[in-house]
Amino acid sequence: LHRIRAILSASRLSDKVKQQSRSVFDRLAEAEGHAHRVAKDHVHFHEVGVLDSFVDIVGGLICCDLLGVTRVTSSPVNVGAGTLQSAHGILPAPGPAVAILAKGIPIYSAGPPRELTTPTGMALLRTLTSEFGPMPVMTPTAIGYGAGDADPDGWPNALRVFLSNPPSRGVRERDTVLQLETNLDDVNPQTYEYVMEQLFACGALDVTLAPVIMKRGRPGIVLTCLAAPAQQDQILDVLFHETTALGVRIREVVRQILPRRFVSVKVRGGVVRMKIADVSKTTAKAAPEYLDCKRIAERTGRPIMEVLEDAALTYARQRVARSTGRG
Repeated sequence: LHRIRAILSASRLSDKVKQQSRSVFDRLAEAEGHAHRVAKDHVHFHEVGVLDSFVDIVGGLICCDLLGVTRVTSSPVNVGAGTLQSAHGILPAPGPAVAILAKGIPIYSAGPPRELTTPTGMALLRTLTSEFGPMPVMTPTAIGYGAGDADPDGWPNALRVFLSNPPSRGVRERDTVLQLETNLDDVNPQTYEYVMEQLFACGALDVTLAPVIMKRGRPGIVLTCLAAPAQQDQILDVLFHETTALGVRIREVVRQILPRRFVSVKVRGGVVRMKIADVSKTTAKAAPEYLDCKRIAERTGRPIMEVLEDAALTYARQRVARSTGRG
């Protein structure tokens, strides 16, 4: 696992892809380690294959990043049934690692008596998916298909993915998320950056730190995290493993959110995605994606504020040109 982390750290991948990749490999290692009763740092990925894992995991996460995917909804997961052949002999399907990774995820069994979900696939779902359930209302902009090598009789070994922008402009959306909160007064402040990275890698929607005065006049921090209900266990694992928290308050909160979409603009040094939030049919808020601007600034030496302003101005000019029929 340490070799994988080193390769990811030394790569030129975006920070988001690095964080998500580490999260997927960590989950795989934890599941395999639990199944083999060894520490996750001592797990050898003989079952999944390191090279195959890099292609499947990192390649998939790069694609999601390039497509500007901000939220993933998945149907319940068909894990198969029967038995499977492994390096340790015959095992029940789903295998031990898949069963561990499936905690908190709706699963079912249908079709041929064989493994239908791999540990890699389940770890990717745990990292990317905000909600498991029926397909939401959407207006698809693209549809992708993927097929595996195995060809079970009478059963498609295929995956279908819909890419969609928000279903309508200027319509506020409503959803219910969890607010997880804990008070901390004895955490090394240097670790907060890492904790926040791990929470976002687990699918947190937002993480905030607020200073407070606690009992006996101690200065402390209130760590608040918003997450989809499906991510509760993963968020709790991070809070209990990576901080001194002894308890976490959890409550359901309702959000009213604006539909969002992405538009790419070309600036000197690269392409920046603009996040667009539609307030009404005629009014929208727009902001450059920070990580895109950061990469351009690092690559070209341009001041990051200049890149941010360039992207915002370019988008504004294009919007005016479209509205006047000149673009």
